[in-house]
Amino acid sequence: MPQLQPGMARIRVKDLLLRTYIGINEEEIRNKQDVLINLTILYPAQDAVRDNDIDHALNYRTITKAIIAHVEGNRFALLERLTQELLDLVMGNLSVQYAEVEVDKPHALRFAESVSITLAASRAGA
Repeated sequence: MPQLQPGMARIRVKDLLLRTYIGINEEEIRNKQDVLINLTILYPAQDAVRDNDIDHALNYRTITKAIIAHVEGNRFALLERLTQELLDLVMGNLSVQYAEVEVDKPHALRFAESVSITLAASRAGA
């Protein structure tokens, strides 16, 4: 994860718990399962800080609502695919300079609390 530079803000969405179809075996294809999503987003916040104006801030609520709709409205075979699609969705906001998305699938393995995949992206020069 890049160092936080002056003027940049780090937004973290922690433990967004959603249900979706995720997996490749028959039971996973038939039944929704929990996924736990964590996001880290860096964006330039100088204008938002200076003006105290929502129009100059990155609207994390809008991004989170889009993630919820995408996860709950689709089916995924692999955690990698789900994670990449969410990363693409976040990076679709041109204010985002860096994003990291982690998706956990609780109880995917016996004796393990969860399995997770993390992917990251940044804009050129960020």
